[in-house]
Amino acid sequence: MTSYPWRAGTATGAGSYPGDDPAEALRVVFGELPELPHLPELPARGPGADLTGRTAGLLVDMPVRVEPSGWRFSDRPGRDTLRAHDHLARDLDVLEEVAGGHDGPFKIQVCGPWTLAATIELRHGDRALKDPGAVRDLAASLAEGVAAHVADVRRRLPAAEIVLQLDEPGLPAVLAGTVPTASGFSRLRAIEEPVAEDTLRSVIEAAGAYPVVHCCARNVPYGLLRGAGAKAISVDLRRVPQRDDDAVGEAIDAGTALFLGAVPATDAVLPSLQATGAPVRDLWRRLGFPPAQLARQVVITPACGMADASPRYVREALKRCRETARMLYEAAEQ
Repeated sequence: MTSYPWRAGTATGAGSYPGDDPAEALRVVFGELPELPHLPELPARGPGADLTGRTAGLLVDMPVRVEPSGWRFSDRPGRDTLRAHDHLARDLDVLEEVAGGHDGPFKIQVCGPWTLAATIELRHGDRALKDPGAVRDLAASLAEGVAAHVADVRRRLPAAEIVLQLDEPGLPAVLAGTVPTASGFSRLRAIEEPVAEDTLRSVIEAAGAYPVVHCCARNVPYGLLRGAGAKAISVDLRRVPQRDDDAVGEAIDAGTALFLGAVPATDAVLPSLQATGAPVRDLWRRLGFPPAQLARQVVITPACGMADASPRYVREALKRCRETARMLYEAAEQ
């Protein structure tokens, strides 16, 4: 039987939160998601706290800066790179103060290599994705930087098991050849699946943490992610069509965990607890797996990051994730 770092009936968050106070965000996370807490991202703080900038700050010998068009590689570290370092350093200092004794699984999130390559521009303005050599350099730099980040978090939470989530919302577009050029007038060439898989694997293997890949877009490449070494795949449950049943079923059969986004990530009137859990149950029943396996192999999450939600709703949504996971576990035990 496949083992997982978390207990059966667990919930967690996707990553981003509203506001600019890391201590308050961590208190909410540990209060509402005690079984699998994570390091919240607070993009409202500005450049360097967003998904791309935060991860770009981890890159080794590849400094970045903010241009009107977005993030771009630069010749030397400037204020934007330093700002990203400062945000993360403060977050980790607060984490150590708030939860240094945490002795369960703990999740951190970084941007995956393909979404990063589709987002950061080369010095002359084209996206890094356009240049295979630049992508190789970016992946190698990211692998080194993420490994150092994982080691730093381990030093601060010595009793925790680190779960690393690689965010790859851009990967389906990279594979389909639909990423626009910098001008927006054409599209960048599609990346072949073996190349995409090898690049993602290089980062996962270097990190040395339990790997989750999060992809909240449509057309999630389940087989590619598993081949790259993902032990769990995180998706928006609303974007799991029946045509993906075979791929999802193969992942479950192989022991891959699923992080299912079952609760809206922005302010909404939540349905009943039973109605929240129904799509999870329906998927599992449709695929023909035993109910008892669901609570072990599925983690309940919001549909995506919650940076655009209100603080009040964040608490409500995370509580609903936790209650849904618990309900599914208790139902399986009966």
